[in-house]
Amino acid sequence: MTPTKRLRTGIITCLLILILAYANHFNNAFHFDDSHTIQQNTAIRNLKNIPHFFSDPTMFSANPQHHHLRPVVTTTRAIDYWLGGGLSPFFFQLSTFLWHIGLCILLFFVYRKIAGNVIKHKWTDFLALAAAALFSLHTAVAETVNYIISRSDVLSTFFIVLSLFLYIQFPQKRKWGFYVLAAAAGVLAKETVPVLLIILFFYILFFEKDMSVAQICKPRNIKTVLRVIGMLLPLLIAIALVQVYTLTRVNTETKDAGLTNPFGYYWLTQTYVWLRYFTAFFLPLHLSADTDLSVITRVSDWRIVAGISFVVLLLITIVRTSEKAETRPVALGLIWFAASLLPTSVLPFAEVMNDHRMYFAFTGLSLAVVYTIWLLIIKNEKAILAKSGYKTGLMVAGWLILCLHAYGVYQRNQVWRTEESLWKDVTEKSPGNGRGWMNYGLALMSRSDYVSALEMFAKAESLLNHYHFLAINMGIANGGLKRDKEAVENFEKAIIWAPDDYNSYSYYARYLAGQGNWIKAKAMAERALALNGKDMTALNAAMAAYQGLALWEDLKKTAAYTLTINPGDANAIAFLKAAGNKKQAVSTQPVGLQTAEDYLNLSLVMYNAGQYEDCIAACKNALSLKPDYADAYNNICAAYNMLKEWDNAKEACTKALQLNPQQPNALANLQWALKEKLE
Repeated sequence: MTPTKRLRTGIITCLLILILAYANHFNNAFHFDDSHTIQQNTAIRNLKNIPHFFSDPTMFSANPQHHHLRPVVTTTRAIDYWLGGGLSPFFFQLSTFLWHIGLCILLFFVYRKIAGNVIKHKWTDFLALAAAALFSLHTAVAETVNYIISRSDVLSTFFIVLSLFLYIQFPQKRKWGFYVLAAAAGVLAKETVPVLLIILFFYILFFEKDMSVAQICKPRNIKTVLRVIGMLLPLLIAIALVQVYTLTRVNTETKDAGLTNPFGYYWLTQTYVWLRYFTAFFLPLHLSADTDLSVITRVSDWRIVAGISFVVLLLITIVRTSEKAETRPVALGLIWFAASLLPTSVLPFAEVMNDHRMYFAFTGLSLAVVYTIWLLIIKNEKAILAKSGYKTGLMVAGWLILCLHAYGVYQRNQVWRTEESLWKDVTEKSPGNGRGWMNYGLALMSRSDYVSALEMFAKAESLLNHYHFLAINMGIANGGLKRDKEAVENFEKAIIWAPDDYNSYSYYARYLAGQGNWIKAKAMAERALALNGKDMTALNAAMAAYQGLALWEDLKKTAAYTLTINPGDANAIAFLKAAGNKKQAVSTQPVGLQTAEDYLNLSLVMYNAGQYEDCIAACKNALSLKPDYADAYNNICAAYNMLKEWDNAKEACTKALQLNPQQPNALANLQWALKEKLE
């Protein structure tokens, strides 16, 4: 077999392994920040909003504290919503996966070019393939690919590597500035693109100016260094202009969100975080969607000592490997790794460590590690070729590593399948993370297991101090158990602890509306809307209160406004009809419902309001339009569970799973019904 055929076979095999590794992830659920950036974000439901994504940061998220200008990310989410005809996780997951494949293709060419700068060898293509394949299948990378909102990491990395590829692959066309456009697009995905300047700076000096780190630092070479900086000025100016534009479009409250840790100790802790990321490249055994590592405040702590030692060794290795031309790809890969971690290491984010941050970093580390191994192989080429066993052993070892990572990816996909499976894993891997316990409780509460949810919330309470989201969720759970006194206490605590967060008022308003306390529900909903006029929970509570108080003009205005935010909203259509007729809406069949999805949305409204018979009726209307609608059967099952009609619940959930074995909540609802029936 010719080298070309071997390469082609290797590429096809790697692609097949990649597809098989991620085959079980395409229907994985939305998680965590996906709720406010995708599920509750009505802006992505209309492709006509795409031009506005480039100027209006409020369209990035339904939560004002997360308003960013990342229009490339928001545009891709809007396209996913359009392709799926709604919130179909499949299209959102598929989109991220395709961008990931595109990035890996670019990495192949970048790695090949970098290696080819210093060594001309017949195996260079296989080096590039091995490095790109290792990154594509790395177990830790699955943390980013599965988390849909982390597509910002995938997209920004894609455009950084695209810009790098255009610059190094086509030096004669640099004057046209295509690499600058690619970098500018990356800034519109995430703010990490300035790192590209560091990578390109050292690439030019290492491979085009034939200089080591030591030579770069010598005064006699200052003119060369300045000329390189001058070469990068167009890129620097473009990145700076786009970066300034995106930041000035965001309000101060949003820009400061999350930057809560003290600088000094945070920086020291980051040295240990870098060590954790580095070791995870070789042993990705303790991945967690939300780690429990916090800022280390003792300089003598062994983790700080280990972290500082690692950073020093990293710098020494970069300097030493830059001395010889043949080892400079290792130096560049390590610089790439370190530079990619700088944005989250310099600014003190609330999350000290997050596994999805390894995605960009591992594009550089894959080059450094695989090139080092490849260099050892070609230096011992004669010995390897002399004995067929050596060559076979190396090939088997390489494929075994890739297959082990593919297995790890498949297992992590299983963890990311549902909210419950994800947060259960977090509580096991990061037991000191109060937010993890809270989110696990939320997952249990989503199937109305309020008792177990409160147990998880109690564990979270022991780890979190005055966390208003926890108080809100405890209020919802106590409300579900009809513990009205405790529910009110929890909601009022949330307001005391976070008086400027609309969530504190909107969920209390929803609870009060469910209790028929229209006057207070109206007051809470209006306070929530004063803080976030697009919050659907508050809008629904306000409309319910206006209807209950017969405030028909207010109801009409609010329903009409809701439809401008979310056209076709079944609940708003029903309330608009009520305002026109000046009488209560017909709950199960309001005028304007046209699709099965409309009726499914209405069933959720009825379920949340405790109107379980109406929820079932709405689902049956959905099934009359779409007989194979698994989500409708699941909602029927959930409603029958609340009515304690276990046999009917079992029948509905069984049907849901027959139609869609991957339905995210049906299995849990079925198990609940079976358990209660046995008891």
